[in-house]
Amino acid sequence: QVQLVESGGGSVQVGGSLRLSCVASGYSYNRRCMGWFRQAPGKGREAVATTYTAGSHTDYNDAVKGRFTISQDNAKNTVYLQMNSLKPEDTAMYYCAADPGAYCWAQARDPGYEYKYWGQGTQVTVSS
Repeated sequence: QVQLVESGGGSVQVGGSLRLSCVASGYSYNRRCMGWFRQAPGKGREAVATTYTAGSHTDYNDAVKGRFTISQDNAKNTVYLQMNSLKPEDTAMYYCAADPGAYCWAQARDPGYEYKYWGQGTQVTVSS
């Protein structure tokens, strides 16, 4: 079993920054893939970024490339999402998720695949 606890959301103005944190517990094998997803009101959930915790490979949604950075601190069992140059369209509930799979980004983008473990979410609101 894996438990995930997110923090760091909030309200910022356009161009601002936030850093989300996701503290994970449980067997590391079950969270080889860690990802951030988001869901805006009235829209479906989309993958934002993933990282392979057994290595360092990361992937990003084109909409956030160059602005967001996913990173991990294995000693703290924590994955971060640094979000810079925030835009109103980044407003959403952000979820941390974990999976024992190995194809982190492909599985995150696959509508037929669901990451196995999810956090409760943290709200990010960007206002102009």
